[in-house]
Amino acid sequence: MSIKSSVSNDGREIFIRVEGRFDFSLNKPFRDAYGMVDAQKARYQIDLSRTDYIDSAALGMLLLLRERAGGDAAQIRISGCRDNVRQILQVSRFHQLFDMEDTGSGAA
Repeated sequence: MSIKSSVSNDGREIFIRVEGRFDFSLNKPFRDAYGMVDAQKARYQIDLSRTDYIDSAALGMLLLLRERAGGDAAQIRISGCRDNVRQILQVSRFHQLFDMEDTGSGAA
């Protein structure tokens, strides 16, 4: 399990990749990944293509990011979801709160 992140040269776009299990053990690394810039002036790309598990703590972390980034005005795209992760996000209605790219690996 790990978080890999980078910031665009202009500091306005944050790329975060979650690998393995996305659960409470990644709380601090996830917050650190988006905490380095002015959250309301940034766009976020959350890559879940290497995420094989997501739990309610991870859902909460995504909601906290959304709140910090401006709520309804937040610019957060979640991409690369595997089928099992996409299903959890859809059941939780995250597709109504986040821009979700409709591509994934198809792996369950």
